[in-house]
Amino acid sequence: MKACAHELGFSQIGVAGVDLSAAEPGLRAWLAQGFHGDMAYMAAHGMRRARPAELVPGTVSVITARMDYLPAQTLDGWQTMEFARLEQPAQGVVSLYARGRDYHKVLRARLQKLAGQIAAHIGPFGHRVFTDSAPVLEAELAARSGQGWRGKHTLVLSREAGSLFFLGEIYLDIALPPSAPVTEHCGSCSACIDICPTQAIVAPHRLDARRCISYLTIEHAGPIPLELRPLIGNRIYGCDDCQLVCPWNKFAQRSALPDFDERAGLSGQQLTQLFAWSESDFLRYTEGSAIRRIGHERWLRNVAVALGNALRAADSQPRNALRAADSQSSNALRAALAARLPQASALLREHIEWALAG
Repeated sequence: MKACAHELGFSQIGVAGVDLSAAEPGLRAWLAQGFHGDMAYMAAHGMRRARPAELVPGTVSVITARMDYLPAQTLDGWQTMEFARLEQPAQGVVSLYARGRDYHKVLRARLQKLAGQIAAHIGPFGHRVFTDSAPVLEAELAARSGQGWRGKHTLVLSREAGSLFFLGEIYLDIALPPSAPVTEHCGSCSACIDICPTQAIVAPHRLDARRCISYLTIEHAGPIPLELRPLIGNRIYGCDDCQLVCPWNKFAQRSALPDFDERAGLSGQQLTQLFAWSESDFLRYTEGSAIRRIGHERWLRNVAVALGNALRAADSQPRNALRAADSQSSNALRAALAARLPQASALLREHIEWALAG
């Protein structure tokens, strides 16, 4: 089974049981505090997330799989380079995982192939595959099956691979011996908590999604709260800060799959270029990408916030230190925002006006 998984691009597989009752109190408390924000499906599914046999009747074991996503051509010192991007206010920053092909499609197809290869060896069995697409406690299952331990930022951490990997599961109706979990290795480190721009990690292993930049730029459909907009900086889709600062990610593994290579147009682009995208441009550049699911309007909302922050950064420079090039750049940012106003939706208009008011 492990050999088949490696051939399909998975870095590690494990097996977990289906008794996740010990995780239910924490899930219940997280929902009660409203930390799931607008993600109503979290509350709607309730405890089914922690009860695999209720989600898929007959399930008695879960195969978990890890797939690394750091692009193959990533250079040494990549964490420093990524932090440097955040210091260039006029450049849009897309989370590392979203610069390539939509991971949902990649993992789902390969998990199905893995299930088929297992069936070829042991005979037919009932199963269903998942990857961040249903009420599944992915990180809990991954930790129980030896993929790693839960970091203080709530992500799964591996001593061999850091946290830059996707998770997928195969729920199946045959009993397999569970893998041994691993011990935690965060110690007294609080780097991920300390660096979070919006202080969304309210305590070790406790995330308030309503403050998380990944949630705000991807899951949240409405206006971004005023007090959080300046903290987003130039992050226009997701946020990697808690992973970039994590010491364990010096061991992050490059992906063997070309699917996760960076696509042209999604990395290192100026905000003015990204804000000029028509809906057809957006659909063309994000074809096959996870970014497409947020839609053109939400994309423009995110870029408008980043443009506003870039303007504030330019305007905060002492007048005698403002070079002619900086002044021209500031004017270009304002012109890009103003050009969108006449046809802007109510949601987008609010964010453009906020950006221009800075």
